[in-house]
Amino acid sequence: MVSEHPDTTDDDTTALALKILVAGGFGVGKTTLVGAVSEIKPLRTEELLSEAGQSVDDTEGVDHKVTTTVAMDFGRITIRSGLSLYLFGTPGQDRFWFLWDELSQGALGAVVLADTRRLEDCFPAVDYFEHRHIPFVVAVNCFTGARAYGAQDVSRALDLDQGTPVVLCDARDRDSGKEVLIRLVEYAGRMHTARLLNSVG
Repeated sequence: MVSEHPDTTDDDTTALALKILVAGGFGVGKTTLVGAVSEIKPLRTEELLSEAGQSVDDTEGVDHKVTTTVAMDFGRITIRSGLSLYLFGTPGQDRFWFLWDELSQGALGAVVLADTRRLEDCFPAVDYFEHRHIPFVVAVNCFTGARAYGAQDVSRALDLDQGTPVVLCDARDRDSGKEVLIRLVEYAGRMHTARLLNSVG
């Protein structure tokens, strides 16, 4: 789950790199979030939407969207000295789901982005991580003009397991995105510790 690298910083601390997935439905803001928080130029695999994909890609509610991720987005952010997150944004359409199993290998946890105007689009991602026991938080991307819902309302609507965090965010804002990632790391750390204690108990 956590990869350690032997290279040290000036203060002799061991650098840790944690793998985080950013998932959710089509057009929910995954590429935007990765790009907003990444301290390096993010790797993107976006292609223009084509007429051939119109029959399989549901663009209702995101009519302005002209591109789609076809493999993954990749970025990196340093949370604090010695702790970095490698971010992997997953493709949102069903036809690219075969990539999820590969991307999820070794992941500490995931952020499931949600749009309250199309909340049902994040159900598959929620189910995916719940069934594989991968810790995740739901981050509600607060789009301009969308009806505001509280975290508990979203949690009930998605029928989340008790304790699964729901946070409100703006995927365009670096500080907002960073807070989501910190919340995930803290939650995933507690989950992994609890599982370790249960396994030895």
